[in-house]
Amino acid sequence: MIGILALFMKALECVWGLGRYAWIFLWSCFRSRSSAAAKIVALESQLDVFLRRSEPKRVGRFSDAFRFLWILLSKWWEGWEQVCHAMKPRTVVGWQRKVFALFWRRISRSEAGRKGISLELRKLIRRISRENPLWGAKKIRDVLVDLGFERLDISTVRKYMPRRRHPQNPSGSWLSFLRNHMKVSWAMDFCVVRTIGFRALYVFVVLEHGRRRIRHWAVTQCPSLDWIIQQLREATPFGERPRYLHRDNDGLYGKRVSMFLKDTGIQEVKSAYRSPWQNPFVERFFGSLRRELLDHVLIFHEQHLRSLIGEYVVWYEQSRPHQGLGGVCPVPGKREKLGQGEGKIVSIPVLGGLHHRYERIAA
Repeated sequence: MIGILALFMKALECVWGLGRYAWIFLWSCFRSRSSAAAKIVALESQLDVFLRRSEPKRVGRFSDAFRFLWILLSKWWEGWEQVCHAMKPRTVVGWQRKVFALFWRRISRSEAGRKGISLELRKLIRRISRENPLWGAKKIRDVLVDLGFERLDISTVRKYMPRRRHPQNPSGSWLSFLRNHMKVSWAMDFCVVRTIGFRALYVFVVLEHGRRRIRHWAVTQCPSLDWIIQQLREATPFGERPRYLHRDNDGLYGKRVSMFLKDTGIQEVKSAYRSPWQNPFVERFFGSLRRELLDHVLIFHEQHLRSLIGEYVVWYEQSRPHQGLGGVCPVPGKREKLGQGEGKIVSIPVLGGLHHRYERIAA
């Protein structure tokens, strides 16, 4: 019985061996025919490209169908590199990589995964981050929740926060420092004015940051150290002095001015060299002075300039609206409050009609 079973197993092994070789033979025949067919298709496709090159109206070199055909050939046929005549094999590899990237890009656009956020919310995240440089992603996320937006992940908020090239100053910007110390900060600076005879006159101004008031101003031809110290004494009468006094690095001040400020308990804040933006309020005043007065008149002498600036300062403080103060004057004048439509509006010329002041008077 055991011998019969052994003979049966041997017969099965022989039959399986013959069948395996038969399948290998059939596959080799089919493979040789498929290889020949692939070679014919590859050559005919390239021949069609060569023929179309001669057409003058043909703009493109390879069509999308041609590229897709060669991507399939490079994927399933081993001898495709030997019949590349119209292009290099690395060109076909580049096509295959582009199709691969396009496929996965389309896959990633599907609804699976985390949902994207709207463009409006992304702009709001960037705006909050720029306006509050000391805030992190968690605090910005909490603010968005308070505004009624859906609770986002911290990594999503951090992704859309603008990146800063330089490390942020933990104390904030220079403008934030000025705004936080407006009520206790003043500024002083010089402005040079040329007369009709090409003489230089120096206008000295001490300005209060809080209300943009002109605390003191003076005009001179020779600004000496004694003259500057005297002007500072007149600007701070009866103990009215600021906590900080901003100034530039002008050589007119010297060490005596610094010693005088230190003795009076005023801390001077020097701006950097060639950085007028660090002393913006007094620079803005001089810009307004030039645009609204000095660019439209001819200065004859010191007394003439003094009278014009005196009239301009009164109009500047009592009648000129300021954007930084919400359209309010630094020193609002006492005017009679009349209802809308009551009384008559009159214009009062200032500086010879260069500007006007408007008031409503009772009829």
